[in-house]
Amino acid sequence: MVRVAAAQLEAGTDVAANLAACLRVIDAAAERGAELIVLPEFCNHLSWYGGRDHARRTACRIGDAFLGAISGRAARHGAYIKIGVTLARDDGRITGTGLLYGPDGALLGESDKQTLMGAENDHLTPGSAASPVIETPIGRLGMYACMEGVINEVCRSLTLRGAQVLLNSLNSFAVDEADLHVPVRAAENRVWVVAANKVGPLLPAAELPAIAGRLGVPPEWLHGAGESQIVAPDGTIAARAPRTGEAVAVADIDVSLADGKLRPDGTHVLTARRPELYSPVAAEPAGRAAPPGAPRLRVAVVRPQGGEPGEAERMVAEAAAGGAELIVLPELCGMTVLEASRALRGSTAHAVFSVRAGSAHEGVLVDGAGVAGRQRQLHPSARHPWAGDLGIGLEVFSLPWGRLAIVVGDDAVFPETFRLAALRDADVVAVPFTPSEPWELRLGLPERAAENRLNVVAAGHDGPDGMAGAVLGLSPDFTLWTAREGPFTGRISHPVVTPVKNGERVVHAEVRPAQAVNRLVSRGTDLVDGRPWRLAGALVAASR
Repeated sequence: MVRVAAAQLEAGTDVAANLAACLRVIDAAAERGAELIVLPEFCNHLSWYGGRDHARRTACRIGDAFLGAISGRAARHGAYIKIGVTLARDDGRITGTGLLYGPDGALLGESDKQTLMGAENDHLTPGSAASPVIETPIGRLGMYACMEGVINEVCRSLTLRGAQVLLNSLNSFAVDEADLHVPVRAAENRVWVVAANKVGPLLPAAELPAIAGRLGVPPEWLHGAGESQIVAPDGTIAARAPRTGEAVAVADIDVSLADGKLRPDGTHVLTARRPELYSPVAAEPAGRAAPPGAPRLRVAVVRPQGGEPGEAERMVAEAAAGGAELIVLPELCGMTVLEASRALRGSTAHAVFSVRAGSAHEGVLVDGAGVAGRQRQLHPSARHPWAGDLGIGLEVFSLPWGRLAIVVGDDAVFPETFRLAALRDADVVAVPFTPSEPWELRLGLPERAAENRLNVVAAGHDGPDGMAGAVLGLSPDFTLWTAREGPFTGRISHPVVTPVKNGERVVHAEVRPAQAVNRLVSRGTDLVDGRPWRLAGALVAASR
């Protein structure tokens, strides 16, 4: 077992006070026996500058007094310490960098932030190398920072290169970091995550009221969101700090649990990937080409129980008559194409479900005239050993209200599948599947909607934690920089969730295809095109 700590603190414009706060939380964590201590991002100075010269003057240099003090504390306590700072490089660059110091005070590794957030683009240069995986006696450690965890590629790359524990330094006011973006990276990759966020104002205190007024939010929403946490490889929280105030979260972790990559059915979550399909992730962004879809779309999840002849056909017909234009059923629910087509005759609705087609597991898109599209499952699954005839790509279908992708069965657990849908300009994703683990509906599918700006309609058979599916709609209240329909809630990208509970037969909801066009999570930061595509080599390399 290794005792780890995530320390949260406030950092302003007084560098000496910031250093004192860093040393204070390091000491507090060490007093509780922590062998690995993670601090937030931008610990040396508030991430707000008058210009690039100001940013360079306040940045750290390797071996300076600020970092020397951190190194000294690592040696004093015999602990590993990860801290995020801005660094002035000899070549003129300023980077947002994670630094890992060892128990002897030596600098073990550097990780330059690859995807910058908003105004960071004005002053910092993104990293030009993939973050290293650092072999240590306590485990293989990988480092990332804040915005790099709001998308999937950086954490996925670290995991594929062997990391067991991911160290995340944040500088975020968003409450969906703690609720969603931090824990999902543990669950989808089967690794530990130790994440340290800021508390207190993230903007200069004197300017905070005016900035908050311009944005139309209470000033307290521009404070660090805290809730620093330690997350297990199944996505459960081992320890979490409070929402406000300087604090340290501590937990004992079994690092070897990160070596277990098997799903309940025995599928290996990494070797079942299909890197040969993921080349668009590593291609230069071309921007969205498709026009916006419809402002609103009525959808339904329909779950026949198989108890009576014609049940599925009747339920689909009733959903269409009730106004649903897209109806999604669980995988292998027993419905036939003929039944679905009869149920939809005379309507403009489409239904999506899956069937066994020989040795393929195939999603079908059906309208009143018959089959309008097919999508084979892309990834192998031990749950369906007969489905060895896999698809060769993800299709996107143009419908009157927008663009639809179909994610079949266990393809839903691979973040790459939904990234491909976003890169093909999908607006809505239909997911006929069966949930197997609690994280899939609690974290996985909400994150797929959030990180790709996709509406998701997922229909499953009864699953764990009482959940069988969900409708995940994109809200127009996306980030602080878009017009909002209601008060700001602290969430920047979390979708609107309509749960589908075990036992529920029909759930109606609404999604917004047109919202898929807006992928700017902040000025200059695109959730899809801002991925670190140049550094995605590990994602598209052949499986080992």
